[in-house]
Amino acid sequence: MSSKSPSKSQLARRAARELTIQALYQSQLQQNEKAISTIEAEFRSQLADDDMPDHENWVKVMAIADLALFHTLLHGVAAARSQLDASLSPLLDRSIDELDPIELAILRLGAYELAERPEVPYRVVINEGVELAKSFGATDGHKYVNGILDKLAARLRSVEVKARGR
Repeated sequence: MSSKSPSKSQLARRAARELTIQALYQSQLQQNEKAISTIEAEFRSQLADDDMPDHENWVKVMAIADLALFHTLLHGVAAARSQLDASLSPLLDRSIDELDPIELAILRLGAYELAERPEVPYRVVINEGVELAKSFGATDGHKYVNGILDKLAARLRSVEVKARGR
């Protein structure tokens, strides 16, 4: 891993992914009772909620996040959920329903980026998934996320993976 600090745009994309994971997690817990656009609006409106726990950190994340990317990722993952689950299922050692909700949100986001955002190198997608799992997931969840996204990258981006010479 490089020792140089992430650029402002890299930090903005990472913050957008963090928000996306949190919004997807909320959607999963509510079992899609709320439309994804409602969840997104709630996330954006929490900036004004000074009584919200951890409000300062929320404001910092929202201030640096690429909110257009947040919107794209959130709505893209939500719209493609069944296709993403179908691409992930053969790689899992358990059913989708048995996955930790945070790991599931991270895997769906990673699968979406691998499938729909070819401009993002597959290694970046995997690294971002691992970092999100380290921040939000269970103790060794990042290892599971890494293994699944690595296998999925080999399937969805075989040319890119082979060119990288793994």
